[in-house]
Amino acid sequence: MSHARITRRRLLGAMGAAGALAALPACRKTSEPSGGQGGGQGSGSGGGSGGGQGGGQGSGKIKVGVLVPLSGVYATVGNELKRSWELWLERHGGKLGKLEVETVVADEGETPQTGVPAVQKLLQSDKVDAIVGVISSAIALGVKDIVADAKKLLIIANAGAGKITGAAKSPYIWRTSFTNAQIASVMGKHLAGQNSGPVYLIAPDYAAGAEVIQGFKATFEAGGGKVAGETKTPFGKTQDYQPFLTGIQSSGAKATFCFFAGAEAIAFVKQYSEFGLSKSIPLYGSGFLTEGSAVLAAQGDAAAGIETTLHYSTELDNPANKEFVAAFTAKYSTPPAVYAVQMWDTAGVLNRALATATALDGDSLAKAMASVATIDDSPRGPWSFDNHLSARPRASCPPGSTLTSSACSTGWRSERCCSSSPSACR
Repeated sequence: MSHARITRRRLLGAMGAAGALAALPACRKTSEPSGGQGGGQGSGSGGGSGGGQGGGQGSGKIKVGVLVPLSGVYATVGNELKRSWELWLERHGGKLGKLEVETVVADEGETPQTGVPAVQKLLQSDKVDAIVGVISSAIALGVKDIVADAKKLLIIANAGAGKITGAAKSPYIWRTSFTNAQIASVMGKHLAGQNSGPVYLIAPDYAAGAEVIQGFKATFEAGGGKVAGETKTPFGKTQDYQPFLTGIQSSGAKATFCFFAGAEAIAFVKQYSEFGLSKSIPLYGSGFLTEGSAVLAAQGDAAAGIETTLHYSTELDNPANKEFVAAFTAKYSTPPAVYAVQMWDTAGVLNRALATATALDGDSLAKAMASVATIDDSPRGPWSFDNHLSARPRASCPPGSTLTSSACSTGWRSERCCSSSPSACR
């Protein structure tokens, strides 16, 4: 067997560590910094509601639109959400509440120019009762007003734009994931506290990238950290990162913080290593940089040594997580990533809401969502909504604990734990 290659991922407050800072879905009443705006706002409202009665009124049918990327840079992430939705229904008899579920899958693509028409079709042609999913922050920003104007329920299972919830919340829009700034702010405070020296910042040029950088800078600079340079790469178009890597190399940076996911994360991490920067300028990032077994497998040895923050681990020690990981792995021959647990929880909260909803119109569903209390059967551990955003009310791991992913000769696998050193992982 070959030696294991370790990717160390600083958990810090990302798993809900008390005292780390008010960040991630580990905390309550988190302020949500504003970020970049998504384009392509579009217009139009949805058609009539679907058939069937609410779960509190007996049996029937609900039509749910699953909006995820099936093409483009985030296609693998979209597939993860779709798989998780299908697995949840399979394990619950194809029902939400007492209602039979008809799923309509739509491709959000990469930009609002593809996401907005997809939502309009779900609302106007497919006449769905609710929509779940959405990966892209730009797309979420582009469709939120359309959904709200149509008075249809939207539960976002990923997109982290701050302006979706918080002060800008709509009664029809809820989120089971995170905000972009939350995850990045944890690493900002950590690197400032480590006196890491000047840090170079790089992310794709769209809403999520802007908010991640803003979230990092807010805590990093507040802690006395200095930014060596900052750049944004053309989203979904950049294949050669060498010009940007040259800029990092000549900036005087002692570390790099980045946000990339999916195919872009694979390309950036591999090229960062091939360019030789990983040996002299350590790479840090939002946890999506190495998230997902397919992403980590494609990155291979280039991912070794990267430290990131995230809000979920397959190794969280609770019965719900063990059952979820086992079921997902058995079904798809790969462990779930954070995207899967977010969609799993999306199905779970919709199931709870439909158990009390009196009808399937948007107002009835929104009222039922507002009545959902603590989610006590999530793989993440107990959490509840705060300002329509998921929030963890308790700590899971102490500050400074380490989340690791290791490579074995049989392929990449997740070996993640909450401990003070990688050697403590089994």
